[in-house]
Amino acid sequence: MKLKQIVISIENSPGRLCEVTEALGKAGINLRALNLVDTGAFGQLRLLVSDVSNARRILMKMQIPAFINEVVAAEIADEPGSLATVLRPLRDANINVIFMYAFIGFSSDKAVMIFRFGDNDKAVEVLQQNGIRLLDAETFGILESNSQ
Repeated sequence: MKLKQIVISIENSPGRLCEVTEALGKAGINLRALNLVDTGAFGQLRLLVSDVSNARRILMKMQIPAFINEVVAAEIADEPGSLATVLRPLRDANINVIFMYAFIGFSSDKAVMIFRFGDNDKAVEVLQQNGIRLLDAETFGILESNSQ
């Protein structure tokens, strides 16, 4: 129930994000979710893409170091208080949220939260025990490879 996410650092300059997304688009790689965080001179771009290994290969050819880490995608109700309901059992299990981002899901009444936890395996177990629907690569239309 974990997804592979590509993480890159890109210069915080006009057009750099466009270069990255154009290169992926020209290769037929679809962006499923993304998050860009300003860290000063560089931004950290987190991507869920339709083809992880090809996306990484393209980025490396562009001389953009890309690494892959694992995240967990949870579908929650798109209503006030839903996130707190998901986080409460994680807190009770002493699981730290390293980062998260969200997007509106596959239906009008759901949102999808992308998480990286201090212990992804334990978090998956706790979320499943609490009836939280976790999404897999197939749900996102993501082709994953074991190569990193």
